[in-house]
Amino acid sequence: MPRVAVTIPCYKVKAHVLDVIARIPPQVQRIYVVDDQCPQNSGELVQAECRDPRVRVIFHEENQGVGGAVSTGYRAALDEGMDIVVKVGGDGEMDPARGPHFTRPIERGKADYTKGNRFYRPESLKGMPPIRLFGNAALSFINKLSTGYWSIMDPTNGYTAIHTSVLREMPLHKLEKRYFFETDMLYHLNTMRAVVHDVPMDALYADEES
Repeated sequence: MPRVAVTIPCYKVKAHVLDVIARIPPQVQRIYVVDDQCPQNSGELVQAECRDPRVRVIFHEENQGVGGAVSTGYRAALDEGMDIVVKVGGDGEMDPARGPHFTRPIERGKADYTKGNRFYRPESLKGMPPIRLFGNAALSFINKLSTGYWSIMDPTNGYTAIHTSVLREMPLHKLEKRYFFETDMLYHLNTMRAVVHDVPMDALYADEES
């Protein structure tokens, strides 16, 4: 069985992160919680309240953005010999229980990288704010032109999984650290001729900012 890790970038997610961790499937061997200089001290909260032995909290001395936090989790997974790394947000927008849907295509050798797609079914978009819907549609078209992945939609979706054999070849230090991290990942994956698959998922929004 492949060794699966989850990385959770944390910034202003104090209200949700413990619940996110609690819903991570038991087949995951390691959970990296990366506190990206969170003003709510999410990392300290996890250290104090979470009893899951799989959890390792990593603190950034300076805020690096979501891309920087994810890259830190990736490096930790590589150092500990993981095979697949799943990335989920700490804000509750992504259901951690769906992790196996993201890892399965990689485990079966059908993909190197999987990502969520909220555009598969119209009913999946009911919870998505109109401005996000429009922005994602526009970005999807631009992303097709820039990355070469013509079958890929929802490029800003942050629910992803990657095989570490591909991750080892990825120039993590060159990746965009902030808002365009996901699309920059796709660009670099295309230069490596990596196989990318979309995974259907619903849009979930609670009390987090849009």
